[in-house]
Amino acid sequence: MNYFVHPNGLCDSTRIGHGTRIWAFTHILPGATIGRDCNICDHVFVENDVSVGDRVTVKCGVQLWDGLQIEDDVFIGPNVTFTNDLFPRSKQYPESFARTVIQSGASIGANATILPGISIGRNAMIGAGAVVTRSVPPNAIVVGNPARITGYVNATERTIYPLAPANPDKPGKVPTSVHGVTLHNFRAVPDMRGSLSVGEFEREIPLKPLRYFLVYDVPTAETRGEHAHHTCHQFLIAVKGSLRVVADDGENREEFVLDKPSVGVYLPPMTWGIQYRYSSDAVLLVFASDYYDGADYIRDYADFLHLKQIGKTKQPVKSRA
Repeated sequence: MNYFVHPNGLCDSTRIGHGTRIWAFTHILPGATIGRDCNICDHVFVENDVSVGDRVTVKCGVQLWDGLQIEDDVFIGPNVTFTNDLFPRSKQYPESFARTVIQSGASIGANATILPGISIGRNAMIGAGAVVTRSVPPNAIVVGNPARITGYVNATERTIYPLAPANPDKPGKVPTSVHGVTLHNFRAVPDMRGSLSVGEFEREIPLKPLRYFLVYDVPTAETRGEHAHHTCHQFLIAVKGSLRVVADDGENREEFVLDKPSVGVYLPPMTWGIQYRYSSDAVLLVFASDYYDGADYIRDYADFLHLKQIGKTKQPVKSRA
């Protein structure tokens, strides 16, 4: 046996990975699978139809019920509650239990409750005591009851727009830490009759639009975007109200506040984009360089990261001559 079971632990499964430690008063049923180098702490119960990946930590007082899949490098805090039946009745069992997936790198804080049939995205953070009723996007931070997105992991927030020109009435472009993403400040002309803001395509806005769309009447709890494009360029302006935009190139992630119609953000192709925390009156205007094509969308964050990695390996080698 190349794993450790405490003398007061009960492990009926033989599918336990190398280097895993199972501590006192834990009971693992025979159908369960647990990966390598995991730490299963005291008073944990694991049912049969449970899969646990590598390097997972399960703290004390957690029950892992049938239908649960936990991927690699997940942290589960003490007394986290998982569920697998939305309408449980004593001695009445569904044909199959709801499947719940905790994706790699996610962390779940102490005493959180996870409802069945949802997924917790890659590297997401679930706050202590949160009640998670819906699937959580990759890298999202959620708290509360019901849980709501309050931010994104490692997303540096940009709330002040440092403009290149000294005169704020002139257009300016500011680079960001996210590859190819830029912030833009447009000319604003206030007047007693009203204000005007103007920007010119291909001169100040780095695309020629073939399509536009408006996003409005978004409930504040909702998150939009959550995708990248293979070839389409996009430019975003909050023409009314405010919202947050998260841009991610697979290595760097930054969050921008759009709260005035004279400020916009440019998202080049192969940038993962998210919009959230819409004010009740927010109206988002998006210019796109291409007509709508469903095949241009990348909707799975893991696929996006894979494609970015492939792109790196295809970069031409620079000559040393």
